[in-house]
Amino acid sequence: MSDATERPAADTADADAWAKACAEDLAAEQARHRARQGEEPGTPVEELRKLADAVAGKLSSFQIPIAGAAAGDAVQQLISQAKAAVEPVVERNPEVFGHLAAAGSELLAAYRAAVEGQERRWTRDVPDGSGPERIDLDDLD
Repeated sequence: MSDATERPAADTADADAWAKACAEDLAAEQARHRARQGEEPGTPVEELRKLADAVAGKLSSFQIPIAGAAAGDAVQQLISQAKAAVEPVVERNPEVFGHLAAAGSELLAAYRAAVEGQERRWTRDVPDGSGPERIDLDDLD
């Protein structure tokens, strides 16, 4: 074979080896892709918990020189109360957060479609080619 991508003849041993090599190459490429992209996102509930932990960590890391330790204790108490209030809801209704995440994605897609349409209308050239079309904002209703 002169070309490395050319498939070998129909010999069954070669065909099996070719299929195995292709599967190994695909698995290696997928592993490289996962390594570049990082960790796959978890369920919406797991991501919400990660977000809450990250926010709590960031808030507790702020140093407030005037209030000192009292402010840090108040922040920690506030975070604990928020977790205590949210955690039972999350445990009882994890599928709700999946639906909310999907609804949010749909709303974002709808917003983008509306904005892109407006941007196209705002930036299109006038038929005589003299520049962007003037738009009367009162006509946008």
